[in-house]
Amino acid sequence: MTQRDEGAAAPVGSVDSVEGTASVIDLNADLGEGFGRWELTHDEALLSVVSSANIACGFHAGDPPTMRRVCAQAAERGVAIGAQVAYRDLAGFGRRAMDVPEDELADEIAYQIGALRVFAESAGARVAYVKPHGALYNRAVHDEGQARAVVSGVLLAGGGLPVLGLPGSLLLRAAEEAGLPAVAEAFADRGYTARGTLVPRREPGAVIHEPDAVVSQALGIALHGSVATGDGGRVAAVARSLCVHGDTPGAVALARRVRRALAEAGVRIEAFAR
Repeated sequence: MTQRDEGAAAPVGSVDSVEGTASVIDLNADLGEGFGRWELTHDEALLSVVSSANIACGFHAGDPPTMRRVCAQAAERGVAIGAQVAYRDLAGFGRRAMDVPEDELADEIAYQIGALRVFAESAGARVAYVKPHGALYNRAVHDEGQARAVVSGVLLAGGGLPVLGLPGSLLLRAAEEAGLPAVAEAFADRGYTARGTLVPRREPGAVIHEPDAVVSQALGIALHGSVATGDGGRVAAVARSLCVHGDTPGAVALARRVRRALAEAGVRIEAFAR
């Protein structure tokens, strides 16, 4: 397997394509990103804020006890459960892009969904959608083969699950072509390029840490369907779901601020899938 640039991608739209504003939006976070005695995300606290939980399925983070616990907590709070699938990369937290054969990647996607489904169903809930993580998420924006493999894995797992991804990505196109619901997502706390893609994490400005800036970006996405870019412009970011990362400092307080600001702006928080 070889590494590639996880930030490269095709253009996904311009701010001129924005139409209207959102009256309802999903608020999601990556959760269950621990392993053994190591814990990264504040799962229980974030589950009181978000409407959807992207739960790590063991390939980039997560283990059976963590998956079971977070699924049970999500079910108890009525939070939608999503399978956060990734490359097999525990050491690199799934952020190292890899060349995985399509059929092998499809099997690994199905395997991860199936593993999480056991714990979701044991909690009286179900896996409601699928979201790739890290390098796989970014690679599937522009790599047709990897995008197709993710969708093939979702189909193999059964259930016709919605796929969450970047607007205009090859991943969402592949999902639509396969008859799966394709759900556009934007990020409150990530930097955007002029092409509408995420700034690679190895570059300055990849993660937004200043709380006011995160809140402002969240409101811009929900109310205007656009985000500021590093070069001072704006780019379209029309989305049904808004992600706040659970592995950044002060994540819980920040997520609460975002939710409160959205509510005060008249935007209802509601999961896109159950």
